[in-house]
Formats: sequence, C-alpha cells, structure tokens
Amino acid sequence: MKLATTIAQTVARTLWAIQIGLGVLFWTYNALNLIPLHMLIGLVFVLALWVLAGLGLRAGVHPGLASAAFAWGLLVVALGMTQMQILPGDLHWIVQVVHLGFGLAAIGFAEALGRRIRAALGGGQPARAMAATV
Repeated sequence: MKLATTIAQTVARTLWAIQIGLGVLFWTYNALNLIPLHMLIGLVFVLALWVLAGLGLRAGVHPGLASAAFAWGLLVVALGMTQMQILPGDLHWIVQVVHLGFGLAAIGFAEALGRRIRAALGGGQPARAMAATV
C-alpha cells in the first residue's frame, strides 16, 4: 500500500504543478488552445485524489477526511467542466479565482491524505500529532 500511495501522490504532485503552470498561461491569455489538455489533466488529478482517498480508507485514515476528499473531487470536476458557462463577461474572473481555490484545496486534500496514510502505515508522524497540522 505504501507503493500505491507514493505513486498516487507523485502523480498528483506532478499534475498539480503542470496545472498551475497552465493556469498562469490561461490567465495571461496565452496557450488557450491547451484548455482541453488542462481539463484532461484535471480529471486525472482528481482520479489520483480518489485513489488516495480509497487508500486512506483502507489504511484507517479518518473516514471523514477520505469522504471529504472524494466529495471535493466531484466539486472540482463539476466546476471545471462548467466554468465557462458561469458568470461570462467582466465578472468571470471571480469564477477563475474560485476555480483556483478549489484546485488548491484539492492539492491540500491529496497532501493530507498522503501524510496520514504514511503515518497509519508506520512511516512519518503519528496520525494524532498530524491532526493539528492539517
């Protein structure tokens, strides 16, 4: 299970770094033709988040964290797929900021799950000590 956690977390970390870079390009009105790629990478990131949530449940991580991560993934996908239809025009920047916030929160969920899974499996900090850090 440690290997699966490492792989899922590495995939998530790699993809979120790419996503942030693409997001910066889009906000500066560059590479807009890569938006479909951004959407695909976002879906794969959410799948990695869900894998971490499932591994977390199996490792004994608090089910509330795993369930929240799964639900958050659904929200990220829903917002990402419908973003262009929400507040078109001059106020669309608000949706873009919310989209960024949702993505950053998903990154936080992935990192928290990875830490807690490792702690539950005997590597890293004890799960109780980490509860205060997340």
